[in-house]
Amino acid sequence: MARLKLSERIRITHLAADRLRRGAISSVLYSPPFRWQFGATASEQLLIVPQDLRTADPSFWAEVEVGQFGLAGAVAMADEISPFDLVPPGEGWAQELHGFGWLRHLAAAARPEARETARLLAAEWALRHRGGGGGLAWEPDVTGRRLISWISHSALLLEDADAETYDILTESLGIQLVHLAASWRNSPSGYPRLLSLLALLLAQLCISGHEGQVPETEKMFVQELDRQILSDGGHISRNPGILVELILDLLPLRQCFVARSRTAPPELGTVLRSMLAMLKYMRLGDGMLARFNGMGVASPAGLATVLVYDDNPGTIPTAAPASRYLRIERGVSTLIMDAGSPPPLEAAAEAHAGCLSFEFSVGTELMLVNGGAPSASNSEWRAASRATASHNTLCLREKSSSKLIRHKTLEELVGGPPIRYPDEVEARIRAHDDTLEIEAQHNGYIRRFELLHRRTLALNGSGRRLLGIDRLSGRQGTLRLRQDIPFAVHFHLHPAVRCRRSDNPNVAIIQLPSGDTWWFSLEGAHLAIEESTYFADSAGPRRSLQIVARGATFGETEVRWVVEGQ
Repeated sequence: MARLKLSERIRITHLAADRLRRGAISSVLYSPPFRWQFGATASEQLLIVPQDLRTADPSFWAEVEVGQFGLAGAVAMADEISPFDLVPPGEGWAQELHGFGWLRHLAAAARPEARETARLLAAEWALRHRGGGGGLAWEPDVTGRRLISWISHSALLLEDADAETYDILTESLGIQLVHLAASWRNSPSGYPRLLSLLALLLAQLCISGHEGQVPETEKMFVQELDRQILSDGGHISRNPGILVELILDLLPLRQCFVARSRTAPPELGTVLRSMLAMLKYMRLGDGMLARFNGMGVASPAGLATVLVYDDNPGTIPTAAPASRYLRIERGVSTLIMDAGSPPPLEAAAEAHAGCLSFEFSVGTELMLVNGGAPSASNSEWRAASRATASHNTLCLREKSSSKLIRHKTLEELVGGPPIRYPDEVEARIRAHDDTLEIEAQHNGYIRRFELLHRRTLALNGSGRRLLGIDRLSGRQGTLRLRQDIPFAVHFHLHPAVRCRRSDNPNVAIIQLPSGDTWWFSLEGAHLAIEESTYFADSAGPRRSLQIVARGATFGETEVRWVVEGQ
């Protein structure tokens, strides 16, 4: 864990002051003398109903029928009591319960009992929270998700409802909208704040009596969108998975502008195009996103849904300079490398210490993958998943190349312990005949061990031979350390991949699920085959294997390795 630098102390002071300022503004705006400016707290009419693009699972209703509420990877039994009276099995479960995203599953069940249950639970929630309030249920991003869900599934909740239930639900919609208009500034920096503003804008477009607030909300939303979405379409957190979640909400928002005969801000269309392009850049051969900086359990349906809206499906960007990822392809093989520093402190609460790590696929099969991020129900694995040792890169003395910053105030401000370092990362792609070569280096170990990590990756024209060179050296000239430092270069295999030693102790045989066989050969270190953990699985962390090149450096070391298909 790292001590705070002066610049970071100043940054924390700024973030804390900003939080106080936002909180004070929210408190004032939600007080009775000012609350009127956000419109009436009763929703007289829903003008439009946006589409929910997230995939629905009708089988969810069968579980609810027997009292099982499976949310965020955790299951709670509510067969005799209300789910709102349960002790949540985790914060993620509680957020999803109060966010009502599960309404889409009940709608997909197309059963009268499912419709009645949805209506009863929504009305129960509305009555419990009639006077507004605080706590998790009223956090701005949770409120925003609930507003989107209730509006998108208003037919499920309001059609054929009796007059009393109808009034309860529409009154609650108005209360929630006014509350969000006053409180969105309290949401943490990053995706939660953008979601809060997005939901506020969508609700103001959909509910009558709030058109007057649209221009000001639109302006603030565009400013936040510009702050969080990088020029190449990546998110400021460098987590590619956030793009899918955002696009699934941005597309219905754009349609709301069309349905209301209003011109959508031009920035919305520009950002959508760049985000879709970035998603294609970050896909491996299996069609899913590479596991970097918080990307965890994949949502194939969500990714497939948003890519349907891509106007240039066959075009992949040649570079991602703002997001700092590198991609090379040869034959049917694809390699993606993390070639960037951690994001800013306020966006680094879920960032991983995986600088210069890479993932590698052959055809539609994954071979070398990072551990990825665990689901919310397996949060006890999160610290291990963020460590350098859980990534396909070099680790010195079992220390990560980034430092974790533990500071109570900072963690409260940004939603968790952020990381910093390396702060100098250089990378470029060069072509040599039919071979593509990445040359990169970072200074994440320079302060503790006086060493730079330099890495070369070269993929030949057929995509069947990947050469790697990992070097440790001083910043300038020859370096001789006082004592040798142990190192390990990790190569984590996908759980479906098999691996065994050959007769040569420096060679391992890798077999993909299809039977395709590759040979891993090593020079300059000792080869070991060890257990690993793959965190990014919907069923929870899974055992897997890793090839590890172990050795010790005196200050100048070079490890060469080749992965070659037979």
